[in-house]
Amino acid sequence: MALEKHQITKDELTRSALHRPAEAPKVVQERLIHAAQHEADDVMAKLGTTINGLSNDQVDEMRKKYGDNVVIQGKKQSIAERLYAAFINPFTLILIVLAIVSALTDIIFAAPEEQSYITVILISAMVLMSGILRFIQELRSGNAADRLTNMIVNTSAIIRQEDGEEERIMEEAVVGDIIRLAAGDMIPADLRIISAKDLFISQSALTGESDHVEKFGAVSELDSKNVLDYENLAFMGTNVISGSAIGLVLATGQDTIFGQIAESINKKPEPTSFERGVNHVSRVLIRFMLIMVPIVFLLTGITKGNWLQAGLFAISIAVGLTPEMLPMIVTTSLAKGAVHMSKEKVIIKNLNSIQNLGSIDILCTDKTGTITQDKVALEYHLDLNGKENAAVLKHAYLNSFFQTGLKNLMDRAIIERTHEEAEIESSLENLRERYIKVDEVPFDFERRRMSVVVKDLDGKTQMITKGALEEMLRICSFVQIGDEVLPLDAAMDKRVRADVDRYNDKGLRVLLVAQKTNPSPVGVFSVKDEAEMVLIGYLAFLDPPKTTTADAITALHEHGVEVKVLTGDNERVSRAICKMVGLDVSQILTGDDIEEMDDATLTREAQRTTVFARLSPLQKSRIVKLMKADGHSVGYMGDGINDVPALKDSDVGISVDTAVDIAKESSDVILLEKDLMVLERGIIEGRKTYANMIKYIKMTASSNFGNVFSMLVAAAFLPFLPMTAIQILVLNLIYDITCSALPWDNVDPEYIMKPRTWDADSISRFMVWIGPTSSVFDIITYAALYFFICPAMVGASFHNLQSPAQIALFIAIFQAGWFVTSMWTQTLVIHMIRTPKLPFIESRSSLPVMFLTTLGIAVLTYLPFSPLANLLNLAPLSWPFFALLFAVVLGYMFLVSVVKHYYIKRHNSWL
Repeated sequence: MALEKHQITKDELTRSALHRPAEAPKVVQERLIHAAQHEADDVMAKLGTTINGLSNDQVDEMRKKYGDNVVIQGKKQSIAERLYAAFINPFTLILIVLAIVSALTDIIFAAPEEQSYITVILISAMVLMSGILRFIQELRSGNAADRLTNMIVNTSAIIRQEDGEEERIMEEAVVGDIIRLAAGDMIPADLRIISAKDLFISQSALTGESDHVEKFGAVSELDSKNVLDYENLAFMGTNVISGSAIGLVLATGQDTIFGQIAESINKKPEPTSFERGVNHVSRVLIRFMLIMVPIVFLLTGITKGNWLQAGLFAISIAVGLTPEMLPMIVTTSLAKGAVHMSKEKVIIKNLNSIQNLGSIDILCTDKTGTITQDKVALEYHLDLNGKENAAVLKHAYLNSFFQTGLKNLMDRAIIERTHEEAEIESSLENLRERYIKVDEVPFDFERRRMSVVVKDLDGKTQMITKGALEEMLRICSFVQIGDEVLPLDAAMDKRVRADVDRYNDKGLRVLLVAQKTNPSPVGVFSVKDEAEMVLIGYLAFLDPPKTTTADAITALHEHGVEVKVLTGDNERVSRAICKMVGLDVSQILTGDDIEEMDDATLTREAQRTTVFARLSPLQKSRIVKLMKADGHSVGYMGDGINDVPALKDSDVGISVDTAVDIAKESSDVILLEKDLMVLERGIIEGRKTYANMIKYIKMTASSNFGNVFSMLVAAAFLPFLPMTAIQILVLNLIYDITCSALPWDNVDPEYIMKPRTWDADSISRFMVWIGPTSSVFDIITYAALYFFICPAMVGASFHNLQSPAQIALFIAIFQAGWFVTSMWTQTLVIHMIRTPKLPFIESRSSLPVMFLTTLGIAVLTYLPFSPLANLLNLAPLSWPFFALLFAVVLGYMFLVSVVKHYYIKRHNSWL
């Protein structure tokens, strides 16, 4: 929606609101209560406004005086707070503690000649790398989320003097504005209702009460201190269920009741299953490290006799077992996924919903606009003889044009068709000037019809009602055939039903139109007046299927997502349209069928039913909840008021940017294009994001599990340490850098073909299967270095060495050998684990992953030959070692491939 010259953006208003303190709650409360207890005209006069709204100059004054209509939910994090959050997490805290311990042992309490800053520097570098990368990614992630959120715009009908009634962003409302409310609207601010017609509001967001509250425009007789008790006040955060009203804005933004509540809390969304899983793995890895490190320390100290060296070694092992990059990898993957999804016209309101989107295996969707084109055309306006009739169109127009509720696509189609026909049919000319509206009975989802009362220039009054077949036959007692009005007897009832069924079978949606002349006097019209009416004709609408729908349903099915249609439309239209797009229509359940079923029966029937018709909002919600309880991950896609309960109850609520405000507010995902193909691309991106996060988790868990066994063997059987503390830290630092590219890795097409849900047991299984494979080749490397490579290069076995220089050389060669071998195996296993296929041949990693892993291996292999070799206690390696390295790497990759084959065969999955 383009903003006019007096409108400003949501982002500008939000930034402005951050710098203005809210009014005292008591002052706002007194203003609300005063308004409720006084006539609307007096309240408007006090605020300097009229029923025609504020002038543009007054808008500016009110904004300066009372502030912007923006609620800052919780305290916005400063840069310093974000920095703190990036660095202070369980993993970096462990590293910081280890750095402090190392500083005490290596610097403060060490003899001057033994002081070393290297360990502290390396641990600090890892803390800085993890923290800075996470800070940058979370800053980008937060900025991306803010940008995406600002793309979701909710509007209100604001009446102002210069512009009249105009849809504007909610945040632009100011105290004194006049607001028109209709079904589906969110209340944009705290309002005094000036006038209302059958206005029912859901206040559950504020009060927790599920019952809808009726609101009126009259002065309240209450004398309560609780503003929520007043029946002529409406509050921000609530929404219109049915009816219409005119309201006066009394409080905006932080001054509203909703704003005061939001300011006092900083509510975080409930963690998703993936978040809980990541936290669980984190706790397991930390406990694992806290248990095993003391064992390594004791074993090393007892066998080597040097407790200081054992302490440094244990610290280094602790660093190696700490997955400090996990928060950064998760944050980066989510941020990248959200930004990429926005390019695919999918907006993620909560970043953690990405994984849930990839996990859905059932997609429930409304029919209109998703399956169909959302371009409803009025094909026929027929009398009961099946002939085109201008009188039927005239009555339909008067009903659609004069109703003040939410004009749906059929209303717009009626108005558009009437304007076209008016050029050739004089009886349809200037209808809006020839009739005035007297009253209305708004649409609701229980009655499924709506009525208006109009009066022509001669004083003749008519109630005109349109609605669905069953609901209209219930209130009609007569039919008009030609110029005759006849009783609606059983034969005529059967004939009408047959006519409607025939149109429905062609995929046409049919509304019935009825009227009665000179109904009740003005001011007392209600649902009770919808009786004894004369049925005059049919309106047949066509909303054809989208050309992309069949392909999208096929694509979703290929990706393991079953599409089910939950619609309020009748079963015949639903059957015809759904059959056109390839859905199974052999069994259709209606709302009446569902009412007769208990939960167990409905769960069973829902499994084998694809199309559900004539559903109420609560029936849609019930189906969604039962499928969730049956073990499915359920997404629900809808854009109407009747979809809100199901949107809230699904695992992932999906709406579109053109949806009613409350539907967008209730959703986790917003599509900028109402198309199943767009959603399919979003689901795929969700699975890719999850895949790259789970890769790192499984790599880290299995690698750490195997490393502990290797260290225990080394500590128990070698007469010296297999690697020094510094070597382990350098190895871990460079390995972390290579892993930082994983969020940009490629994902195998086969992996994204089915839903992926978090499975904590699979992490444990993976650790137990893959971890020990690295230990096997670690032990082989120990043996080959200790018994063959090192003795060949030094000239004697370790126990036969006499001079300290030879012993030091032996140890340096051994440590260099395992140092290089560890980097090769750890890095290559990234390529082995990232895919169930044969790496490099059947599945290739992305360029960033390939580049960083290759660079990491090259740097580590060069270090024993570099000027840093002495500092790191490494010695150059000979060609026999590289022959061993080649054999170990090949053997390791072969063993991992074998284990991978049997693991997949047994568990039918890899990642």
